[in-house]
Amino acid sequence: MPTPFESAQLNLQLYELRREPALREARAWFTMEFTPESFAELVAVAGGARNASFRMVLGYWDMAASMVTSGAIDGDAFRAAHGEIFLALAKIHPFLAELREASGEPDFCRHLEAVVMAAPEAESILTRRRAAALAHARQRASQPPALD
Repeated sequence: MPTPFESAQLNLQLYELRREPALREARAWFTMEFTPESFAELVAVAGGARNASFRMVLGYWDMAASMVTSGAIDGDAFRAAHGEIFLALAKIHPFLAELREASGEPDFCRHLEAVVMAAPEAESILTRRRAAALAHARQRASQPPALD
């Protein structure tokens, strides 16, 4: 088991990786614009022009979460430092089983899911985050486009 200091160091290193420009842009798209309401919509968006962003964000969070599942970082410390993981999983969670089956990747986002679901009240958190993301997407869709 890592010491609190070791967990803190690794969490800070993961935070630094999040600041990389391409990952930062992909995360901004994923959190603000990617809110699939069906499996078909998820496949259409993830298989389109934003495929690299989709894979980059989920790949990053699954890799980061693997540090918890392997014992390198304390899970509570990780979840406290990286709350964005709840939103990342909330966006795909309703479709995760279908996505794994359709892609032939039964372990897709396995670490991300394990770390999030180990949190107390994980289902409630995911439900709240997904509802907020959907409400934000609907509000954004109902607004007229901004004039440049």
